[in-house]
Amino acid sequence: MAASPLAAEIPVAILCGGRGTRLREETHAIPKALVEIGGKPILWHVIHIYAAQGFRRFVLLTGYLGEMIEDFVAAEDWGDESVEIVCFDTGQDTPTGGRVALARGALGDSTFCLTYADGVADIDLGALLEFHSDKGAAATMTVVRPYSQWGIAVIDEHDHISGFEEKPRLDYWINGGFFCCEPAFCDWVAEDSVLEREPLERAAAEGELAAYRHHGFWDCMDTYKDAVVLNDLWNAGGAPWQVWDRDEAGAA
Repeated sequence: MAASPLAAEIPVAILCGGRGTRLREETHAIPKALVEIGGKPILWHVIHIYAAQGFRRFVLLTGYLGEMIEDFVAAEDWGDESVEIVCFDTGQDTPTGGRVALARGALGDSTFCLTYADGVADIDLGALLEFHSDKGAAATMTVVRPYSQWGIAVIDEHDHISGFEEKPRLDYWINGGFFCCEPAFCDWVAEDSVLEREPLERAAAEGELAAYRHHGFWDCMDTYKDAVVLNDLWNAGGAPWQVWDRDEAGAA
């Protein structure tokens, strides 16, 4: 994937203040963003997805155990001196929208990217930026089609099961993160708001939320089972989200 010529000037805000309660096996002592995939925190993977495509400015919206994320960022060799990562403490219990609202000043007065610290994809970020610019909306949300957690039974018109389909891809689209936003979007984001509710719902109602369809790989580390799956993919050498050179990035 070619780096977008605009990427270096666009800040990337990463939501990494959550507790990760459904990952309690891992997050009782560390923030969710530091749960490791292949020996590196998932936050490291998310940053490298962007950095490999030309992005250089990162604002980490921290909260729960945020000091551990700061320590990790300071100690890590990012392999490129032009990569700038700052941590912005948005409070331990602040909702996702509130974290964005509090960091508005740090994101500047032009287009910015926004994503979660627990989702990975083989997304073409240059294509996303171009799509966002063409649509002219206040925000663009990457949408993905998830796979069913279960195999399904195929039932014919006579109520007989004619076969089974193992965990098929579903027909509906869901929020996959990887947003592009204009400063105007922040007008709908309050310090007590949940990003996925009032702000996005308002943008949608106003016709200001575009949908970028990503058809490739996407996964979210929501549970311990998800972490195991991502680790297995990485350890097998076939992690689809790895759009960078593994050796140059210093992966474990």
